[in-house]
Amino acid sequence: MKPRLAWIPLVAAGLAACATHPPTIPPVASVDLPRFMGDWYVIAHIPSRPEREAYDAVESYRLGEDGRIRTTFRYRKGGFDAPPETMEPVGTVVPGTHNAVWGMQFVWPVKAEYVIVDLAPDYSRTIIGRSKRDYVWLMARTPSLPESELESAIARIGALGYDTTKLRMVPQSAAASR
Repeated sequence: MKPRLAWIPLVAAGLAACATHPPTIPPVASVDLPRFMGDWYVIAHIPSRPEREAYDAVESYRLGEDGRIRTTFRYRKGGFDAPPETMEPVGTVVPGTHNAVWGMQFVWPVKAEYVIVDLAPDYSRTIIGRSKRDYVWLMARTPSLPESELESAIARIGALGYDTTKLRMVPQSAAASR
């Protein structure tokens, strides 16, 4: 290995370990993983770089036979007429978290922290956060939420320590449900 590249495995190992530390953002008490699986429309988010111009964003989860969560994130970049794009990270439940904290792996060996911080009792709405308060996702089983429920969820995001002025409402069309 070239000396100037010797630091790469150390940084990768450090980042991979981030998802295994207990979160500093409070997760929900427990998650019924099979019930959580399925499609979730992204209603609002503080987006990561690839999501900044997302339209029709839908996150789909499927529980694999190996216990990992197979994820497909579908979206259109920049508008409703843009071609669909996808990302397919794999989630791994952090042991001892009652399924509420995952490591989400987009690139090996790095696992990003993924914490279910709010979940409606009927599993119709959820908020996913991170200890760094850098990204957040408000998702629902439907492409929109009633105004009062949206306002309540945004207030919850603020109470978790996020700057809600950074929230981006994700445009959703009828095409997202297809």
